[in-house]
Amino acid sequence: MQDHEPVLTAFKSWRGASMALATVVSTWGSAPRPRGSHMLMHADGRFEGSVSGGCVEGEVLALAEQVMATGKAEKRRYGVSDASAWEVGLPCGGSIEVLVQPVGETGYAPDLFDAVVAGRESGSTIHIATDLDTGRSALAATDTSDLFVNRYAPPRRLFIVGAVQIAQSLVGIARTLGIRPVVIDPRGRFLTEERFPETELDDRWPDEAIAAWKPDGGSAVVTLSHDPKIDDPALIAALSRPTGYVAALGSRRSHAARLERLAAVGVARADLDRIEGPAGIDIGAIGAAESALSVAAAMVATLARDGE
Repeated sequence: MQDHEPVLTAFKSWRGASMALATVVSTWGSAPRPRGSHMLMHADGRFEGSVSGGCVEGEVLALAEQVMATGKAEKRRYGVSDASAWEVGLPCGGSIEVLVQPVGETGYAPDLFDAVVAGRESGSTIHIATDLDTGRSALAATDTSDLFVNRYAPPRRLFIVGAVQIAQSLVGIARTLGIRPVVIDPRGRFLTEERFPETELDDRWPDEAIAAWKPDGGSAVVTLSHDPKIDDPALIAALSRPTGYVAALGSRRSHAARLERLAAVGVARADLDRIEGPAGIDIGAIGAAESALSVAAAMVATLARDGE
């Protein structure tokens, strides 16, 4: 799943300037960036995003200057077998094909950025089709098989139940990963802007909050409070939805007791098996920050696997 937020943010800031958009339209072998990856370039040389993790960005920047000058899209292929592969720094064994379009009516129009932003805000998936011969893009249905279609899914979300110390670290890690964090806790002394600056906070009871947020397959719900009155209703609400990752912090003993409580109120065995407990990958974590890292790693692995 692509994180397009940095490119969308840059477009908003640079709107009205001359720009070009590079997109990975094909990959072969061990390509450094997946199909659909974007890199947005400003006429003054600034850029955001990546099409190769740094391998061919310099060459793409030079091509973008040409595209902005002519208003005509250009397509290039970079691979280890090419004479220029080592010069542009793509010796990984893979190959990529990159389309560079002008940001405008002859390429990728500004209203397409607006459509993607609107889709993210509404929780809708947007499909944009591009004719690789003309370099023009347009909104499309999902079945436009004769064109290159890029899928822009809503941003991944992480609902953290329990505004504890681990939650503070987990919020920061989620942001770094391009995942939108929401902290849920009905306890006012825990859920404060001072402890969670510039973070979406929800002080409703977790079952009510989770039901309102409607987590989907690209969402995670992680309970951290260690209080069954807070964690158990959140888990039940999360399991009633197609939530992509559901996890609960605690020891194996406390998790076994948790499963017994949930089974006693009617949660099905198949749903109980969806809960990862104890939450996280075993990395020998010590302290809140490392525990948050282990939870984040497990979350990313699960969402990536289920999103394939």
